[in-house]
Amino acid sequence: MHEFRVRFSVPEDILNFVNKVEKYDFAMDMQRGRFIVDAKSFLGIMNLGLNNVISLKVYHDDCEQLEQDISQYVAA
Repeated sequence: MHEFRVRFSVPEDILNFVNKVEKYDFAMDMQRGRFIVDAKSFLGIMNLGLNNVISLKVYHDDCEQLEQDISQYVAA
């Protein structure tokens, strides 16, 4: 399992993120506080809110390409 911290500023960021992660066949969840949603669900991520640091959990060992694809959303 790999974990990333991501942040979205506008709804279009979430839409682009979902379009990128949908192509991967492994499971991913996003968590903010006690709320956990599917990382491939636009509405689920929208419920976590904008401008918040969200934990992305990827249940796969080889995530290098995914990390490159989502690098613009990774929180510093």
